[in-house]
Amino acid sequence: MNRTQLKRSSILRMALSGSETMNQDEHEESFILRALKIAAVVALYWFVSITMVFLNNYLLDNRELDAPLFVTFYQCVVTVGLCWIMQLFAKLCPGVIDFPSVKFDLKTSREVLPLSVVFIGMITFNNLCLKYVGVAFYTIGRSLSTVFNVLLSFVILKQTTSYQALICCGIILGGFWLGVDQEGLAGSLSWSGVFFGVLASAFVSLNAIYTKKVMPAVDGSIWKLSYYNNINACVLFLPLIFVFGEVGKVGSFSGLTNLHFWGMMTLGGVFGFAIGYVTGLQIKFTSPLTHNVSGTAKACAQTVIAVVYNSSSKSLLWWTSNMMVLGGSSAYTWVKSREMQKPTHRGPQDSAKEKLLSGEKENSGV
Repeated sequence: MNRTQLKRSSILRMALSGSETMNQDEHEESFILRALKIAAVVALYWFVSITMVFLNNYLLDNRELDAPLFVTFYQCVVTVGLCWIMQLFAKLCPGVIDFPSVKFDLKTSREVLPLSVVFIGMITFNNLCLKYVGVAFYTIGRSLSTVFNVLLSFVILKQTTSYQALICCGIILGGFWLGVDQEGLAGSLSWSGVFFGVLASAFVSLNAIYTKKVMPAVDGSIWKLSYYNNINACVLFLPLIFVFGEVGKVGSFSGLTNLHFWGMMTLGGVFGFAIGYVTGLQIKFTSPLTHNVSGTAKACAQTVIAVVYNSSSKSLLWWTSNMMVLGGSSAYTWVKSREMQKPTHRGPQDSAKEKLLSGEKENSGV
């Protein structure tokens, strides 16, 4: 009898120890699987974002076709077309592809129109900055978005900023001016590019504010917003293309019938559409803070790749300016995330505004 009980108890202990080992193995396997998924998503975000910047630089640096508005207009057309295709695939494969069904509504389009005007300014000045400064200096040229976030959130939303966040902005400003100074000493500074970069930074911040205002009109769907935004942009770009004389430039372009040219233009639009998806995917698998840190690291890698690719020689102070901008941006993100974690008496609406203004810039293609 005692032997039987001993056998049973030993079998029970073996079963329990076996189940614990299995649970531990499953936990380790799930952790490894999740880590691999996160690594894959971050790598995909880096690939899409960096490729998009270099591809846009290639398209805008075309000496035979000086028509940045037309290039940006075509990318908006591609985005609208991809929205229609994604809707079709979502209906055909509802369990595989998740995309909202969007039917054009004139009333909604009018409600989104103020944001579309800001959106046009943002993507146009962003592309013009890239055209004149190149990829290597692009991080510096477009570095003031965080500073404008603080400024415009105070002017428009009446939100104050902590001293720690202001110190971070001071570091970014210092890095910006040092970068401009070093680029000038190297003889490669484009004041037009710097001017367009500052304007692009301001419009990125305005875009964040107006996005918050018009979100209810599209039921909070970022894809619906992208659909209406790009349709409005397509219409608004047409008179601008005529006014700035780009119709004649496009008409006299020798590569207008070249399939390679249109393939690269379409690819630029596809990557512009894809950046919205991979940005959301990275935030979903990590967090807004990790997304911003990843974006900062990506900008650093992007700068290094551009310098190596162009076989450029940069001074120590030039690299210091980049580190100041990237370090200040990362520190600002960290400070704002810590502030949002603190319990306050403010409502969820105020918290949402802060999250929106905390430095998420991927709509601009940064």
